[in-house]
This record gives sequence, C-alpha cells and structure tokens, in this order.
Amino acid sequence: MQTSDILIIGGGVAGLSAAAELAGQAQVTVLEGEEQVGFHSSGRSATMLHYALGDGLVRALTQASRALFEEPPAGFSDSPLGKLMPVLVHAREGELAALNSLQQAIAPFAAIERIGEREIAELCPVLRLGEGGAVAGLVDRNGIRLDPHALLQAYLRRLRHHGGSLVTGARAMAIRRAGHVWQVTAERGETFAAPILVNAGGAWADSIAEMAGVGPAGLQPLRRTIITFDAPPGVDPLVLPFTKTVGDDLYFAPESGRLFASPMDEVPADPCDAQPEDYDVALAAWRVTERTTMEVDRIHSRWAGLRTFAPDRRPVVGFAGDAEGFFWLAGQGGFGLQTSPVMATIAASLIAGLPWPVGSISPEELSPLRLSGNPA
Repeated sequence: MQTSDILIIGGGVAGLSAAAELAGQAQVTVLEGEEQVGFHSSGRSATMLHYALGDGLVRALTQASRALFEEPPAGFSDSPLGKLMPVLVHAREGELAALNSLQQAIAPFAAIERIGEREIAELCPVLRLGEGGAVAGLVDRNGIRLDPHALLQAYLRRLRHHGGSLVTGARAMAIRRAGHVWQVTAERGETFAAPILVNAGGAWADSIAEMAGVGPAGLQPLRRTIITFDAPPGVDPLVLPFTKTVGDDLYFAPESGRLFASPMDEVPADPCDAQPEDYDVALAAWRVTERTTMEVDRIHSRWAGLRTFAPDRRPVVGFAGDAEGFFWLAGQGGFGLQTSPVMATIAASLIAGLPWPVGSISPEELSPLRLSGNPA
C-alpha cells in the first residue's frame, strides 16, 4: 500500500493544478486512469481565456487567474503558457439586447470596446454583416489563447519539484474509508491510501463519489464538438480573432494554420471517451456558412470533449458534508483551464489552511454543501 497525505483522483487540469499547489504543504499523489494527463477534457478544450463564459463568479475566478498566464513564476514552464488574441463577440439585429447585457456583465472584469459593422469587417473580414448578419460586437483585445499542454506540464513539473507523484494507468476500481484513511484500489491492483481524498474526476466525479459512498453533486457531462477546416483563399487565419456569437451558436478561431469551429453543442452524455457525432459535425459546418462568408469544403479533423457542470453551472469545491476527508474539486465545465490557477489556491486554502485567495468570492459559493445530496 502506497501512502500519502493527500490522494487526488484525476490528472486533468483541476487535479494537477491542485496537486502542484498542495505539494509544497504535504505529500501528494495523483492517480490518473489514462496513460497521459489531460486526456479527456483538458487536452480537448478551445483553450481561450475570455470573459464571455459563465457568470460573475466564473469571471472573477478568471480575472484572479490571469496573472499566472501573463507572468508565470521563474522555472514554472519552459514555454509560454499562452499568447494574446482578440476576442470578438458579435450580434445580429435581434440579438442586440443580449449583447447589451453581456457588455454590462463583462465590463467590471475586462476593458471591452463596442464596435459596429465597419470595425467588425476590419477585425474579422469573414463575418457576414448587415441584414441577417452581424451589426454590432464587443471586442476584448486582451484575450489569451492558452496552451493546454504547456500548462499541464508546468503543473506536473511543480508537483514533482515538491516531491509529489503522478501515477498513470491507475483507474480507481474501489474506494473505501478505513478508520481515518481513504483507500483506493486501482485497476492493476495497487492500493493507495491517504486521510484526504480529492475528487478531481471531471466527468467521472459523481461516479467516484458513488464508489466512495458519498452523495452525488448532480454533475452532468455535456459533449462539445470541434471541426477544423481551411481558411478561404487570401485570408490569413492567424490574423483572425477568437470569434463568438453572442448566443451559444458558434465560435471559431485560428488553429495550426487552419481554423477550428464549434457549434457550441451541449449534448448530455455519460462519462466516456467522447467522440464527435455526424450530426454535430454537420451542424458546425452549417453554422460556419450561415454566420460567415466561408464555405467548409473539407473537414480536416474533428473531435469532441466533455464539459461537466453542476446544476447551477458553478464549480464544486470543498469538503463533503457526508464523508470525512472527502474533498470535491469538480464541475469546472468549459472554464477549467482559464480558472485553474486560482482554483488550485482555493483548494489549497480549504485543505491546508492557506490564506483565502479571492476576496470577492466566499467558500460557501463553491461548497458542495449548497447542492442536494451533500448535507451538512
């Protein structure tokens, strides 16, 4: 039996970032079911830091995390964690009320510009304009295109630097509480033990809780689809911004010399290795042609990932009320990468008693105790 102070199930960005932060305070072991970190969700994200996602709490978490991406500490990463990329949110005539609401919601967190058709055409010349197209937009010129691989490897480096360990191919098959210690038996037969068990299982988090005899948080994995395709002749994809409809219809951005696009689908799914469905791939291509002047003549690649949300679409972070030493770190939906720095310090604050990092947010807003199935 391998023992630690803290055992974390899940080697995505949630688990690795928390492990990296906690490893300076305690002996930490991360168990990842796959053979590589970030396999299911963290490595399949659109990886933008922007404020048109989530509610005010998510925006505050994003704002509090930004400093790590802009100025990472010395030795944190061998490569940049991201690069500046403008974010353009656009609206049709009938969507202006929604654009106005979004502008008011984002304004406390980012410097945004309101622009019209002429400026939209300059920034993103492939968008349809005028009748049936975009008539107004919001621009955040300080969006950040994140590098998920660099970020995951940076957290892993910090974990190992502080003496923590990652065990891959260690899918949890049984979990039990023995006295004051959690014991996790992995698929290959190894057993790991620690007094504190952190559930950072992403789409599997409720399943992990059930295995441990802990009430569920009501998490729902939702599948999202991405396609890549060539930019039109004469259009350099690298100069285009991350471009999103004000409603949840479409976003697209540069991707490895091409463009990627998503219809922003949210299809309920069981925890799994998500694969794109033909309908959602076709929907992505159709929405590109509907909202832009581009044609998707050939789809070069397609993939899907799971974004897992609590019923109120806010993160679930804190100790369970019905099991000693069981800590939730889940429900980070599509914003797990951009909020991971501060989510890690929040987890460390609650587990190791470190200072609370975000004055505008209270622990109660994140606590699993707010959800049914996790009584105090």
